[in-house]
Amino acid sequence: MTATKRIIIIGATSGIGYEVAKIYCQKGWRIGIAGRRLPLLEQLRSEAPEQIETEQIDVTQADAPERLAALIRKVGGMDLFLLSSGIGSQNRELDPAIELATVETNTLGFTRMVTAAFNYFKENGGGHLAVISSIAGTKGLGAAPAYSATKRYQNMYIDTLDQLTHIEKLPIRFTDIRPGFVQTALLKKRKYPLLMLPDYAAQRIVRALERKKRVAIIDWKYEILVFFWRLIPNFIWRKLPIHN
Repeated sequence: MTATKRIIIIGATSGIGYEVAKIYCQKGWRIGIAGRRLPLLEQLRSEAPEQIETEQIDVTQADAPERLAALIRKVGGMDLFLLSSGIGSQNRELDPAIELATVETNTLGFTRMVTAAFNYFKENGGGHLAVISSIAGTKGLGAAPAYSATKRYQNMYIDTLDQLTHIEKLPIRFTDIRPGFVQTALLKKRKYPLLMLPDYAAQRIVRALERKKRVAIIDWKYEILVFFWRLIPNFIWRKLPIHN
């Protein structure tokens, strides 16, 4: 008999993380969901209390790794870790409070949770570590400086951890998920091109995780877009009127 698989999702109270959790619930996985808003977590758990466990986790807080460990114990272990928490804003005025809050969540919080998951897998026979970053890490967007920079950090951090696992000969796999624009609260109701619905993005994310893709750009339209914008020299890119 095949053992039940176990996934931990950080940032599952809404948007992509929420939709991914629903898909894995339908697949029969044991699921641990975490986020800052406990009532929303409990609402999702009420739909399948025999499969889902919850834990209130704020990735910007020092106790987040201990809370992650508690959630893993509730679920009975962890085979797949998905970090879906993050913030971002357009900040053309360069408000320092917005920039610093973005760095605190997307860099410090990201590092806090990824290192905790990495060390768990290192000590428990391996696993699959996945994060949701962004195509913004490929070419920075001038309207969102901290968001773009923190996403580049996330891309590079996963790249280096992947190299570290080969140096240390650890059985840990990585997936860096890079969505384009997804219709979530993160976009704050602005109009964006090629906008995807969260359930559509989640389906493709789960497919990429099942295939254990190392880097997954969601979806094919963004794969084409990223391919071509990587070819644009920086001296041209900096002059483009990109506002979103």
